[in-house]
Amino acid sequence: MADSVSPAAARRIALAAQGFGRPRPAAVGTRQLNLLLDRIRLLQLDSVNVLERSHYLPVFARLGGYDKTLLDRLTFARRGPYREYWAHEAALIPLEDWPLFRFRMQDYRDYFHRVDDAWLSAHGDTLAWLRAELAAKGPLPASKIERDASSPRRGSWWEWDEVKRGLERMFRLGEVVSAGRSGFERTYALPEQVMPASVIEREVPRADAVHALMASSAEAHGIGTLSDLADYYRLKVADAKPALERLVDEGVVRRVSVDGWNRPAFLHRDARIPRRIETTALLSPFDPVVWERDRALRMFGFHYRIEIYTPAPKRVYGYYTLPVLVDDRLVGRIDLKNDRKRGVLRVQSAWREPGAPAAIAERIVPALRELAAWQGLAELEVVDRGDLARAVAAEAGVALV
Repeated sequence: MADSVSPAAARRIALAAQGFGRPRPAAVGTRQLNLLLDRIRLLQLDSVNVLERSHYLPVFARLGGYDKTLLDRLTFARRGPYREYWAHEAALIPLEDWPLFRFRMQDYRDYFHRVDDAWLSAHGDTLAWLRAELAAKGPLPASKIERDASSPRRGSWWEWDEVKRGLERMFRLGEVVSAGRSGFERTYALPEQVMPASVIEREVPRADAVHALMASSAEAHGIGTLSDLADYYRLKVADAKPALERLVDEGVVRRVSVDGWNRPAFLHRDARIPRRIETTALLSPFDPVVWERDRALRMFGFHYRIEIYTPAPKRVYGYYTLPVLVDDRLVGRIDLKNDRKRGVLRVQSAWREPGAPAAIAERIVPALRELAAWQGLAELEVVDRGDLARAVAAEAGVALV
């Protein structure tokens, strides 16, 4: 492979590494889900549910319609092969990767003692009670802990804010772990209640852990800059740089140049360069393809900012806007809402990216109908907002609203 990679080839490499451009399976079962998760290594969790919980959407974008309960059984089982931790943000990761984040747990410990030591000292009883509660009763959802904590027998100082704050600190420190979720509510457990001793007892020095995470990141990216690869697991560049140099020395990655990137790129030795990528996908705002905004701009010319936290009058594109991937380009963005009561997938706005092909609605509408069917929605509704809305409505054969 040449030391210089074209921007188009870089896009195809990145998308192939993320599982795009492959024939979709005739049926999606546990094997297909495991293969995908082994490829991308993590699914970011997010509580917004205006369309669908975010971690379900990258799987749909790559594999098409599937039974979400299969993914739940894999990722939220108490003793399953996946575990939740702060990897990118809160994310599902392979159980085997959990020990690689011990250095992050130590970083949190140092941080809490530096800025939160007074709270920790004042609430030692809260933390001790939480440990004892879990030890006595086994894994518990947060709501059950809340009810027990607010019981009159505990006294007025047992406020839920303190319990929640304690649980979150213990979770970040690895003193409690996730034992799955139900209705998106996390269940907490002591590590020994849900994880094998081989995982709990495994100690990985910081440098070796960062090296392993950067190796996984490089494979999941196919090609990327130092900052791209570091961001996948939210690693500090100061830690990531020597790990990347080690991967270069080992021949796992090699330096290449990509026209227009204005910084060195690193190509994984197993990266494929497909001659073309054929796909149409609606990407979650938290899909790895777009979650590093500088990379999305550099690779796709796509300036993306999610507007969930932007006041409605100041939003440009919409509340929950999904980038639209057609082949190897991001060609538009669509704000979607799952109107569950009416059984309608509502396109609240649709926008075309500059230079997008004229006929992209022909590619987008089948993807919207597939998404609606996966969600059990019978109808498609298109609001007259955005320069792509009319074309989408016309292709779908529905009147604008």
